[in-house]
Amino acid sequence: MTIDQARLEEFLDRFVADLGAVFAAPAVVAGDKLGLYKALAAAGPSSPAQLAAATGTSERYVTEWLRGQAAGGYVTYDPDGRYRLTEEQAFALADETSPAFVPGAFQVATSTIKDEPRITEAIRTGDGLGWHQHHADLWQGTERFFRPGVRGQPGRRLGPGP
Repeated sequence: MTIDQARLEEFLDRFVADLGAVFAAPAVVAGDKLGLYKALAAAGPSSPAQLAAATGTSERYVTEWLRGQAAGGYVTYDPDGRYRLTEEQAFALADETSPAFVPGAFQVATSTIKDEPRITEAIRTGDGLGWHQHHADLWQGTERFFRPGVRGQPGRRLGPGP
């Protein structure tokens, strides 16, 4: 076997990016579901204790969540020990009307992980996997991810609402 080092490195770079996304997805979904992004956007720079108090969550785990989010570039760490969202981070993570709102896409991604046993079984047996058999996060995440963009297009409307 002859390995082309450049092709291997290209593949491994792609793998690392994909793996990072897999690890980021549950934390983004959790932050969205718990209102952590919205609370941080509303409050401005906050300590883990302040964010935990504002959201009724555990300070210890909010501290770990914030550290991971800062390491991934999803929140910003300030030298005074507080965390904040930049305007761009808030636009993408806390504003559900933003055409750049991304938590719904991560919700879709985590749904595929939840569906993995069914997908594996469908591949093994050939019985298939009906759309109705997917985890509900597939539908909820898809709607949440695409709704703002579709609503922003002139002449387009998705469901009830203004």
